Amino acid sequence: MKIRPASDSRAEWRLLRLESLQESPRAFGSSLAREQAFTDADWTARISDLSFVAYDVDVPVGLGGGYRPEPGRVEVVSMWVRPSHRGRGLSRMLLDAIVDRGRLENATFELYVDRTNGAARGAYLSYGFVPTGETMPLSADPEHVAERMVLSHTRP
Repeated sequence: MKIRPASDSRAEWRLLRLESLQESPRAFGSSLAREQAFTDADWTARISDLSFVAYDVDVPVGLGGGYRPEPGRVEVVSMWVRPSHRGRGLSRMLLDAIVDRGRLENATFELYVDRTNGAARGAYLSYGFVPTGETMPLSADPEHVAERMVLSHTRP
């Protein structure tokens, strides 16, 4: 398994992002229909230096990224691994890539996770993210709630 910057893997990023929206539509703040309509310029604009693709040999199997809503703060987004590759540590590898890049700026890290997604929530907890108690309705399914988590200063 290896992680590459999404800037080197734009086509794979797009493919995985659309697959993730189809496979896990409630997990994200967007929809498959919305992102299928993106232009090449839209896709290029969404990939940052905090965007990564996970590979099993040369097959793309996961993605994760982050963006900077303000200097010194990184919001982790778009985390997803194909069901066939879950449980192999890829989410941790993707988080490592995002956090290592963001730590160069002494950034703090946060994310929102669907409270009913036990696997994702567990992965974030084991990585060192801590629930804040702050919640918001999921935009893809307002009857479900996403919980804000922040990365502790020392991760396991």
